[in-house]
Amino acid sequence: MKHPDVVTAFKKASASGASPTTDCVEVAHTADGGRAVRDSKNPTGGTQFYPPAEWAAFLHGLKSGDLGR
Repeated sequence: MKHPDVVTAFKKASASGASPTTDCVEVAHTADGGRAVRDSKNPTGGTQFYPPAEWAAFLHGLKSGDLGR
């Protein structure tokens, strides 16, 4: 399976803090309109790719509180 090209730089959430021990992910846009996600502490350890519809559903779940805590 070929992954879509990453077309923007990876960005870490501003709320994650500056500490190198802070757990955080980085997100970038992909050529197909989806997102690429990786661990900010281990950027070469692997990247997960999400198509546009799955990323939109994830964001909807976050905003609506459907994902729980």
